[in-house]
Parts: sequence; structure tokens; C-alpha cells
Amino acid sequence: MEKSDPLRQVMLAAVLLTRLPLPRLPDAAFAQGARAVWAYPVVGAGVGALGAATGMVALAVGLPVLAASVLALAAMILITGAMHEDGLADVCDGFWGGFTPERRLEIMRDSQIGTYGVLGLIVVFALRLSAVTALLATQPAALIAAAALSRGMMPAVMAGLDAARRDGLAQSVGRPSLALAVIALAIGDVVAIICLGTPALVGIGMAAAVVLGLALLAKAKIGGQSGDVLGAAQQLSEAAVLLSAAAMLGM
Repeated sequence: MEKSDPLRQVMLAAVLLTRLPLPRLPDAAFAQGARAVWAYPVVGAGVGALGAATGMVALAVGLPVLAASVLALAAMILITGAMHEDGLADVCDGFWGGFTPERRLEIMRDSQIGTYGVLGLIVVFALRLSAVTALLATQPAALIAAAALSRGMMPAVMAGLDAARRDGLAQSVGRPSLALAVIALAIGDVVAIICLGTPALVGIGMAAAVVLGLALLAKAKIGGQSGDVLGAAQQLSEAAVLLSAAAMLGM
């Protein structure tokens, strides 16, 4: 896969971030994963659009807004295979369930979910759901903004922190250049502004603050980033964008 093949890079980003039935890519393409990070917010916009469309269809057939909002988020979870939610749960379990970086990483790799993980998922899902319920009927594009911007934040964490493991998803994808991380963030910002207008600036600031805080915590807890940390960054920044949009636009 060459640098000059943006379509292939979008395809690779979609393969990495979703569970959509996409054409199989050659094994060699995955060695170029770090070049495809600029497309993460593009894929995110697609995920958010499918979620918003699901919610709007549910509203159109007469479902209450709460039920439609649950279905919108469920569609996004289904599309992504809940990989980001899984990362959030693992981070909650590992960061607060272990006393050394090695033990925290061991807990994060365990397929079982603990109390911290369950509670983390409940809290963040509830925050996302409350915001979507306030926005879906009048500002469905907020889901697109949040999904794109949150995935645009992930490459910044990848570029800014060393991988905490010698194996795993983050290590296999590789460390992107700062330039590609900036491009990803810029695309996410532009999508958010197109969808939400000036109020998106608040969401951008909130998402950046949340991701910076998580990155500093990850550095202190496990010495860097991992696929789980990237998933948590996506979930927390998506919640931040949705909540800020609900506060400014959903009333």
C-alpha cells in the first residue's frame, strides 16, 4: 500500500475500526497501518452517520426518543464490534485494579471484566445515552460530529505516547507521524464544525482536555498507550462532545 493510495488507507482504517463486511486486504497492507490513521475520523463519520440514521428511522416509525437513542448507540456498537467499549472496560479494570504497570497490563489483557470495568461502561454509556436523547430529534448530526472527532483524537495519543506493550494492536499498527496525527485531528474538527457549527469548538476543547488527561494517566499507570487506552480515549471524548453539544444545543 502506497502513501498515494488514500482509498486503500480509508479501507484499512475501516477494517481496523469496524466489523463491517469489507473486502479482504492483503496481509502486507496491515504493515502500513500507521499511514492510515488520518482516515480514522472519516470512518468515524460513517459510523456516526449510520447511528444517526438508525435513530431517525426509529423516531419516524413512532418509537419514543429514548428507545430511538438506545437503538442509535446500539447500531454504532454493532458496527464497531464494541471494541472501544471493551477498551474502556479494560482500562478501568487495569488502571484501578493493579498496583504496578506490569500487573495493570496483565489485568487489561484478561478477557474477563471486573467491577471497575462494568461500572465504567455503565457510567459512560449512560452519559452518552442521556446526551443523544437530548439531541437526536433536533441535532442528529451531533452523532456524526462526536464519532468523527473522537476517532480523530486517537492518532494524537498514538503519536504522543510510546506503546506500553511489545505486542498488541497499538504496537502492530505502529506509531504514526505527528503530521498524520494533526491531519486526523483537523479532519475530525472540520467534520464537527460542519455538523454543529460554532458550538463544536466547545466540544473540541472538552474532548482534547479529556484525552490529554487520559494520556497523562496512561503514562503514569502503564508507561504509555495501548489499544485499550485508544478505545477509552474514543469513548470518553465521544461522551465529552455529545454532552457539550447537549448542553449548548439540546435544550
